[in-house]
Amino acid sequence: MTPRAVFLDRDGVINRAFVRDGKPYPPSGPEELEILPGVPEALSRLSAAGFRLVVVTNQPDVARGRQSRETVGAIHTVLRNRLPIDEFRVCYHDDADCCTCRKPAAGMLLQAAADLGLDLPACFLVGDRWRDVEAGKNAGCATAFIDYGYSERRPEDPDKIVRSLPEAADWILDCVGCGHGQYSRGGDVNMLSVDRLKVKIFADGADKAGMLEMAAKPYIKGLTTNPTLMRKAGVSDYRSFAKEMIAAIPDKPISFEVFSDEFPEMERQAMEIAGWGENVYVKIPVTNTRREPSYDLLRHLSGAGVKVNVTALMTLSQVRDVTANLVGGTPCYVSVFAGRIADTGVDPVPIMAAAVKHLLPYPNAELIWASPREFLNVIQAHDIGCHIITVTNNILKKIPLIGKDLLDYSLETVKMFHEDAEKAGYRL
Repeated sequence: MTPRAVFLDRDGVINRAFVRDGKPYPPSGPEELEILPGVPEALSRLSAAGFRLVVVTNQPDVARGRQSRETVGAIHTVLRNRLPIDEFRVCYHDDADCCTCRKPAAGMLLQAAADLGLDLPACFLVGDRWRDVEAGKNAGCATAFIDYGYSERRPEDPDKIVRSLPEAADWILDCVGCGHGQYSRGGDVNMLSVDRLKVKIFADGADKAGMLEMAAKPYIKGLTTNPTLMRKAGVSDYRSFAKEMIAAIPDKPISFEVFSDEFPEMERQAMEIAGWGENVYVKIPVTNTRREPSYDLLRHLSGAGVKVNVTALMTLSQVRDVTANLVGGTPCYVSVFAGRIADTGVDPVPIMAAAVKHLLPYPNAELIWASPREFLNVIQAHDIGCHIITVTNNILKKIPLIGKDLLDYSLETVKMFHEDAEKAGYRL
């Protein structure tokens, strides 16, 4: 069995955090260290179940000059002597350092997985802040959020909300006991279910009824469309259609694309589209039809507070150039057309995995796996830690097949062929 781990934040999860003005702070040294009730027993149970226990902790007070690395190390020595912890992974940077290890980036988890040979989709993360949960999601792990009610941003969609590490351990062991927490690609039954997917599913279409139907489903986290889909759906009035859909779907991100080929007009259209709703992202093509890059426009729009969805990327060099012009800006999406890459005979998975890693230092940017060709692409996006995948209705209809017993599916296929032959009245 591939090794699996429980990643643990430190302050507020293992030891008591000092809460001031609604925010948690670490102990100043070993003398202030207080292990929380039930933690030794919870960690022992997880270790006995075969989990590696890896602490992944942000300690930015070192970068801020408020604490030394030696003090952090002394705290970890005490914890290592008193608890069955296998590894300590520490980020000493602050946000301004733009490192790949500070949570919510998944760098510490990804490096631990590489060093220890971990199967990240079979791993869990337990944390008490949004940064912890996002790091776990970015790495493709299941996440448990210890909710202390801090006066700060809350995480989005943790897999489980708990009150303590012991309660999180109960949930993790229950998941393992019922077959969740790991799944096999090569076995007879795939144990993954839609509620375990770490990649966010966005519905891609332009049919009004279909978009509303998809938006009502809890596993659909956003929607996208484009001029080609809208034309096929018979949309004639771009503005009225878009405004109607935004009014009907005000609580999920939705993307609409500019359609000019001239950058000044693209900018005007983008500013108008962005003004239609707080949940609107404006799709900007990576180049115009003359292969002129849109990087200057992207930088200007992002700086003006427009949430952009940069579309039609197909190379890593484009990903690098786009993100360089979006760093530090408003939330944005970077859409790589993995399906079109595959159409050329090139495997898109290594490209998408490299793009995921490249985006780690850019917390304002999320990677979209665009133009998928089959439901397997959703699983592949999940496995590499891609943030979002856009999926059309014909692929979304296959979601009920997740985890289906392959022997049952084989029998259903045989029955289908037999019944269709009988209905057709074929004779030999």
